[in-house]
Amino acid sequence: MNKIRVIIAVTLLILASGCASSKELTKGFMGVSTKELENGRSSAIKKNFNFDYFSCYTKTLDGLKLIGAYTYVQDVKKHMIAVYVSEADTTSLGFFFTELDSANTTVEVSSLSIYAKEKLSKQIFDFLDGKPMKLKDEPKKETTDGKAG
Repeated sequence: MNKIRVIIAVTLLILASGCASSKELTKGFMGVSTKELENGRSSAIKKNFNFDYFSCYTKTLDGLKLIGAYTYVQDVKKHMIAVYVSEADTTSLGFFFTELDSANTTVEVSSLSIYAKEKLSKQIFDFLDGKPMKLKDEPKKETTDGKAG
């Protein structure tokens, strides 16, 4: 009986959604919608990189794994990756890729959280620029006098 109530409730939500598509409503209900990230691209942090689209996309995925971000959408055709800051922090961010030419790609980082957008875009942009990245759980290095530094 409870299953029937849930099905009826979801059906009513879909029918009452107005202009929202049923697919997007279902994604939102499940917590995986990327619509707000796509809508936030106008205020995204952007940077151009000297990589072809596919290399830039895969290197970004590598960097996101290194910092412990949780990827919940990978869509090569839509040129986007959606992540949560971590498995525990479900602040969502969208990484969007625009191929400028065969050797250059723009990366846009979108989020409703300004802090998360600034922090992760800096980490990923530094990684794409070849700068060393501090890993998620990187242990502190000890100094020569035995103290943690």
